[in-house]
Amino acid sequence: MSATLLQSSGISFRRGLALVAAALLLAACVAVPPAPTLAVAQLAPKGTLRTAINYGNPILATRDAAGEPRGVSVDLARELARRLGVPVELVIYTAAGKVVEGIKAGAWDVGFFAIDPVRAADTDFSAAYLLIEGAYLVPADSSIRKNEDVDRDGVRVAVGRGSAYDLYLTRELKRATLLRAPTSQAVTDMMLAEKLDVAAGVKQQMQADAARLSGLRLLDGRFMEIRQAIAVPKGRAAGAAYLRDFVEEMKASGFVAGALRRHGIEGAVVAGPAPGN
Repeated sequence: MSATLLQSSGISFRRGLALVAAALLLAACVAVPPAPTLAVAQLAPKGTLRTAINYGNPILATRDAAGEPRGVSVDLARELARRLGVPVELVIYTAAGKVVEGIKAGAWDVGFFAIDPVRAADTDFSAAYLLIEGAYLVPADSSIRKNEDVDRDGVRVAVGRGSAYDLYLTRELKRATLLRAPTSQAVTDMMLAEKLDVAAGVKQQMQADAARLSGLRLLDGRFMEIRQAIAVPKGRAAGAAYLRDFVEEMKASGFVAGALRRHGIEGAVVAGPAPGN
């Protein structure tokens, strides 16, 4: 067989493989059963999946070099819209507290943020799809050496207003005082500017701040586990049920794990199956 024929055969073989891969991908997309009509109506009542995306948590979503939204929650939102058979509209926020405020304004129909009992008054949550940690950051010369040292008289802690760790620490801290920054990204800068004792936030954000600014120390361990989930406003039972099944499938199929790898996210883990799954 001539070299030209061998080369031609190789190209044809590669093209054949590409066509097979494309056909399998198309088949996988077509194989998804249509969502129940009532679930679609409750999750996309205006004909578009209006999805709250929080830039305040870089584990979930950020902007790429072109300024476009990217991240685990963005991927999940687009996949959910595909399965519902509707277009997606990403409603962008800079803090979780502002996402929650959007419920009362009717600004979105599906939201990506952490589970908390206070938030559960207005929303129904899926089980968690992602687990991340809350961590404390202190000045390097601080006498605070471990997480248990934070809850003391006179200790002032900076948190992001309305964040999951703000809600948690509001319940848990009995002696320390919380002061609230407008966004999670502003917490460490606020601690330094106002000479506070502790910054509290998502561990990855605290690590990034410690690398960005000198003279800071991250405390070992975590003060809480933050359970990221998908939420829908109360009163949409069919939509909530569909989201619960969707999240379990996204975890079991490897979709969430793949999104973490694709976006280079470290330090977050895929949540286990919900009880009964």
